[in-house]
Amino acid sequence: MKHVAILGSTGSIGVNTLNVVRAHPNRFKVVALTAAKQVDLLTEQCAEFKPSIAVVADPDGALRLSKLLLEKKINTEVLCGSQALVTAVTESGCDTVMAAIVGAAGLVSALAAAQAGKRVLLANKEALVMSGDLFMQAMKQGGGELLPIDSEHNAIFQCLSSQFSTDANSSLGVEELWLTASGGPFRNTPLEQLESITPAQACAHPNWVMGRKISVDSATMMNKGLEVIEAFWLFGLPLEKIKVLIHPQSVVHSMVRYRDGSVLAQLGQPDMRTPIAYGLAWPERIDAGVVPLSLTQMAALSFAEPDLERFPCLSLAFAAAKAGDTAPAVLNAANEIAVAAFLDEGLPYLQIPVVVEKVLHSASFVKADSLELILDVDARARQLAREFIKEILCKQ
Repeated sequence: MKHVAILGSTGSIGVNTLNVVRAHPNRFKVVALTAAKQVDLLTEQCAEFKPSIAVVADPDGALRLSKLLLEKKINTEVLCGSQALVTAVTESGCDTVMAAIVGAAGLVSALAAAQAGKRVLLANKEALVMSGDLFMQAMKQGGGELLPIDSEHNAIFQCLSSQFSTDANSSLGVEELWLTASGGPFRNTPLEQLESITPAQACAHPNWVMGRKISVDSATMMNKGLEVIEAFWLFGLPLEKIKVLIHPQSVVHSMVRYRDGSVLAQLGQPDMRTPIAYGLAWPERIDAGVVPLSLTQMAALSFAEPDLERFPCLSLAFAAAKAGDTAPAVLNAANEIAVAAFLDEGLPYLQIPVVVEKVLHSASFVKADSLELILDVDARARQLAREFIKEILCKQ
């Protein structure tokens, strides 16, 4: 029986994780659930899974959650705030942590899980984007297991030898990693039409059901850029050996090319329950509740190089990865603020990469050797991004 803490239980990954857990009550017990603002849904989850700890963002939410759970006679301890996320990891009795909080907000708790020696199911790519070296050192010192949950990295993990480690890739003959990308909703949209893209259009992903922020990142392909940085830290290959391919069907989730000419690919439905189930039960495989893939019903599987004119965010991510140090943290912070402004403040879609580039050019990069420094760099980059966005919006 594995004891699971789900950080971000009301988001897409969290809900899918609970779907898998629900189907295997004899394998998994939920001991902690966390959410930011969705108190009603978190209440329902607590009523069903009865965790020992539940965490929300602020005191008002905690008071409301406490009252709702009291009415249902659910004996779950309710906490709030960022430090409470760490408590959910360290004091819930969990051995497995699904790190699924979107963005930089999930960094501290994911790092705590690494330091505590848990099995970390990493769905929060920003933990590695912002603090790759620090995070990998924490995993090594904590002695836990790190399993990637992003469909692409999970696919690569499945395609690698069971003896794989970041220190052994060359001896295993790994030549290149190929991350696939759907290209999002605008891969064929005329460039002149991108200026008028709305949030609703950007969030309408053709293949995957995801949250708003990650849907926009998929549309701009910043998500794929962040995944390149994540793959660099997870698998230890040089950046020049990590490639991106547009694959509109989202059936091949990623591939590994070996020195002998072999290419191993992981195929499956575009359904996050597959990598979640793989991470929860590894090294075993369990039923994920996913419809079987039927290759005979597919007309074709196609692949293409990404158009960097259409997807400038991908170029910016590669540039930040090559710059190293705190550049990826700056990239991520600027992108989070720009995407939020697009979704909520009317920032034009094509201005997202403009804001990110301005912040990257304005910031100075230093070695990312402490959590405090990384969080400070993150805060400064966000402020820079807000200032640039304000200038842009004032000119409209």
